[in-house]
Amino acid sequence: MKRIINRLLSPPVFWLASGLFHSPVARSSAKRHHSVMKLFRFAADNGYRPALSLYGHLLHFRGDGIQSRVQGGMYIQQAAEQGDEKAQYQMGRIFEVGYEHYFQPDPAMALRYYRMAAEQQHPLAVKRLIDVFEQGELGEMADAAAAHYWRQQTPVLAGGLG
Repeated sequence: MKRIINRLLSPPVFWLASGLFHSPVARSSAKRHHSVMKLFRFAADNGYRPALSLYGHLLHFRGDGIQSRVQGGMYIQQAAEQGDEKAQYQMGRIFEVGYEHYFQPDPAMALRYYRMAAEQQHPLAVKRLIDVFEQGELGEMADAAAAHYWRQQTPVLAGGLG
């Protein structure tokens, strides 16, 4: 029962944390900032996708120390598996270059996440797939037809990368 209640509370807790995070209130002291981050973590730990993505990004890109950054990557990966296109693109980047010992470079995983994001028309993921198939990267052979396919998938990019 507690788990169900926590899952139901996660969206409003996330939106409260988001509002506080973007207000001067949280920036006015380290203690308040820490409290806001706890709210984000609550929502993320209860599986709320926007919280997994945002909290993961905050930890991975702005966290203190390697452990925090790896933990952020783990939250980002959970968000990616739940369908968050921004998280999917970031996981593609993380697996393309690797991060510490937890995320080893894995071209197949990078390609998988880029595809997932590109299928949702994430423009940077589409651009990356175009490059992959034009240059023959991430274990793929150069494939003009695949590059052309991805070029046509996003209206913003169609005709602009031709």
